[in-house]
Amino acid sequence: MIELFFWPTPNGYKATIALAELGLLGKVTPINILAGEQFDPAFLKISPNNKVPAIIDHDGPNGEPVAIFESGAILLYLAEKTGKLLPKSEVKRLEALQWLFFQVSSMGPMLGQAHHFRTYAPEKIEYAVDRYTQEAARLYKVLDNRLADHEYLADEFSIADIATFTWVRPRKMQGQDLEDYPNVKRWYDQIKVRPSVSEGLSVLSDKMKWQAKPGSKEWKSMFSGSEKKSD
Repeated sequence: MIELFFWPTPNGYKATIALAELGLLGKVTPINILAGEQFDPAFLKISPNNKVPAIIDHDGPNGEPVAIFESGAILLYLAEKTGKLLPKSEVKRLEALQWLFFQVSSMGPMLGQAHHFRTYAPEKIEYAVDRYTQEAARLYKVLDNRLADHEYLADEFSIADIATFTWVRPRKMQGQDLEDYPNVKRWYDQIKVRPSVSEGLSVLSDKMKWQAKPGSKEWKSMFSGSEKKSD
């Protein structure tokens, strides 16, 4: 049994979609990042970087429980455990891994900064807004170019597509419009109708409208670095 520690964020939804795709979506333990639950010592033993998602596979290697943090590592673990969501061809597998790491090293961090400075920053800093909005546009163009002649990022649906899809969903927060990226739009529209995606996105969907206004306790829990600083 795999236990998921989760809050409805782009990275969190990577795990729910992958687990749903694999038929493994079961126990979900909410970690309310607006209430500072990510700093609970028990959770930090599972996810030392105080981020969601994290999992415990109670039937891990050699039948022993194993805890895994970092969304990219979780996706890779699940794919390797099940033999699914990664191409069998060595070349295509390498392509999928490259695009997975493109997401976790570039799209996630840069689009996250766009979210922050466009939506959550206590004051609008024009340079930062422009910088990250333009970088988001550049990354979307890289993605659009790849998808011009590939149905999926590695030609078959994989963990690379799951990882990237969840960060394209909040594109308006990044200042992006899919009409500007027709290949990304075609790919996105194809993925969003998968039953596993609907199932994965339904997890804690009632919590998706959470707010964290600058200066609020919720904002401090998300951005000040520790629960104590949010008091």
